[in-house]
Amino acid sequence: MVKYFHKIRVLIFFMIFFIGTVILTGCRVDLLGFIISTDLDERLRERYNFTFIERDNAPPLSLGDEYSFIVVADTHISNNNTRGFERLKYAIDCDVKFVVVLGDITQRGSEREVRKFIDIADTLGVPVFPVIGNHDIYFGNWSVWRKKIGSTRYRIDSGGTTLFILDSANTFYGRDQLSWLQSELYTAGERVFVFSHTNLFVEHPFDANQNIDMKERARLVSILRNRADFMFTGHVHRHITKSVGGVRYINVEAFRRNRAYLRLTVTPIGIEYQLRRL
Repeated sequence: MVKYFHKIRVLIFFMIFFIGTVILTGCRVDLLGFIISTDLDERLRERYNFTFIERDNAPPLSLGDEYSFIVVADTHISNNNTRGFERLKYAIDCDVKFVVVLGDITQRGSEREVRKFIDIADTLGVPVFPVIGNHDIYFGNWSVWRKKIGSTRYRIDSGGTTLFILDSANTFYGRDQLSWLQSELYTAGERVFVFSHTNLFVEHPFDANQNIDMKERARLVSILRNRADFMFTGHVHRHITKSVGGVRYINVEAFRRNRAYLRLTVTPIGIEYQLRRL
């Protein structure tokens, strides 16, 4: 009985800590939606479903030795508000070859919100690669993502560049997903970019919205050591940078708040990035 009550106290503590952190980070969370979400293993079974990126009108990806791309995070498109996401078209010029959206693309994962994202993505004129976030699976709406977008873990290759999209919407990756990444890296290109939703590192003690398994985080960092160039995450709505093992980890500021985005430029001699605002 004492052990049972101890577990209850621990659960209550983490719930209070989670809610307080959400308030401090400014992330709107529907707690019922958070509880009624979906399972990682169920999503990873859809690894061959590429409905969105292989649709008939999807622009092809063609990368050479020099190109630019854009990374945005936490657009939180809602039923009544696109959060200005459609303005991203003004950031795209002839050098920009693709866009990655780092999860929490929608507020509640509804079909209407996902449809708005797709409609806007179709106006950008470049390939758009979506990452799934915790908001995108609220209320079991993974079924919408599965139908409209498809796989939440995938790999894109073009020229000497490889992009890895990972699923951390439940705040962890799972052993099978990390084993897949480790195996896939053996055949990846010279340039490797990794994209996920949940941040691995924090800036101060109140940044609690992070990967919940520290051993798993250590394994991921070890897998990417001296093999990836950058890993991009979002979730806490702030710009955080850290370099570990030859990899630059960048947590991207939320687009919904200040229309912030990253623009990266790749050349044969290196990679540069800039934080910009619309």
